[in-house]
Amino acid sequence: MNGALRWSMIGAGWLCVCLGVIGIFLPLLPTTPFLLLAAWLFGRSSERFHLWLLNHPRLGPMVRAWQSGEGLPRRVRRRVLLLLWLSMGLSIFIVGKLWAAITLVTIGLCVSLYLLKQPVSD
Repeated sequence: MNGALRWSMIGAGWLCVCLGVIGIFLPLLPTTPFLLLAAWLFGRSSERFHLWLLNHPRLGPMVRAWQSGEGLPRRVRRRVLLLLWLSMGLSIFIVGKLWAAITLVTIGLCVSLYLLKQPVSD
């Protein structure tokens, strides 16, 4: 991998970590997808940052469970689905366009089906 691509992936990984941490405090910004994306980016660009994320006391357990095949904890999946649909509903209300509503509901259904098919841990 060339240096520019590697550094771009590291930068994108840190951006995802930052957004994931912000999402802990802002209910409309999901934490889990950003952390999983960060783990994927770090896994392909920086072993050091990947290990940091996996061994982080707060962020690591979620990423480790996903990567080991255990899936997301059931409570995390419920929260992600709830916040997904709350944010979709708010966006539909704010935008107020039929095409936007159809697009958002389609995306929401696809993401929901994907999450519901994934394994869960307790």
